[in-house]
Amino acid sequence: MKKAIVLLAKGFEEVEALTVVDVLRRGGVHCITCSIDNEEEVLGSHSIHVKANNLLEKVDVDKYDALVIPGGMPGASNLRDNEEVIEIVKKFNNENKIVGAICAGPIVLGKADILKGKNVTSYPGFEDQLGEVFYSQNIVEQDGNIITSRGPATAIYFAFKILENLSDMKTVEDLKEAMLLNFVENNISCEK
Repeated sequence: MKKAIVLLAKGFEEVEALTVVDVLRRGGVHCITCSIDNEEEVLGSHSIHVKANNLLEKVDVDKYDALVIPGGMPGASNLRDNEEVIEIVKKFNNENKIVGAICAGPIVLGKADILKGKNVTSYPGFEDQLGEVFYSQNIVEQDGNIITSRGPATAIYFAFKILENLSDMKTVEDLKEAMLLNFVENNISCEK
């Protein structure tokens, strides 16, 4: 079974973090949340308290296949400014493991200096903190092992892109059907 870690820092974007956890768990991926602070309870950017599954310091990151960085402010800045997080991002990238970041989260990847020459996206306004990248307006962008996305409204697509990399397409398609994502996509033009 594949395993993923979603990092939580004070001020994280709740929708982005928890959508990934939900989709990955439904898709059969062992996904945990890890607080980078010394407390399991982490306050999100919209004042939602979330109890993390574990503290990062207690987790053997070598046993995981994917690392996910949610956005939200000041959550993304708190992750970016944590040297242990930067070292883990570099480690996952060097081992060609999945590194995902959404919204302001790609600033963490920019500080880790793993984005040079990559196709990357983020929440508008963070482009100048990513380094020398090919900036994309796409909902989700994948370049090798790095997956980036735009923000809260794109979280479901970000989560499914991560799942595609950790599972098989039958699981992905079955889950899209079960979660009504296909229904929404097939009917969205009817609503306009």
